[in-house]
Amino acid sequence: MAKGQTTVSDFAVAPRRHRASEPTTTQEDVAIKPDVTAIETQAPENQSQEPGPLVGEIAHPASRVIAPTEEARRERATTRALQREESRVRLRDLKRARDRESKHYVNCPLDYDTKKRLEKAALENDVKMTVIMKAAIDQYLRDNGY
Repeated sequence: MAKGQTTVSDFAVAPRRHRASEPTTTQEDVAIKPDVTAIETQAPENQSQEPGPLVGEIAHPASRVIAPTEEARRERATTRALQREESRVRLRDLKRARDRESKHYVNCPLDYDTKKRLEKAALENDVKMTVIMKAAIDQYLRDNGY
């Protein structure tokens, strides 16, 4: 099949319907004659014609009742922005406090035997080596009155 040989007339095209000139059937007529084509052709018309005014009638009064004034919107926006800002500041302060607590590192060289004993104790007790070292330092300082 060559590209130049196909035309629009080769395809089946349904004729256009004119809404104003077509006789509309009521729901009683559809119930009496359950013709599939009548139901299919009637459904799009009912959907496009009937809900339009209903939605418009319902939407306008509801929007008048719900729609806040410009001042109310501005107040709500500023309170939300202030709450978000306060939350950000609190979170930042919490992070800084946590960093402040764990920021002070002590670097100490250990001999090979002490390091191996520390690793073995950490492995057997399922505790990190830093936790053991911190506890040992705390115990030493408490015993010596610091």
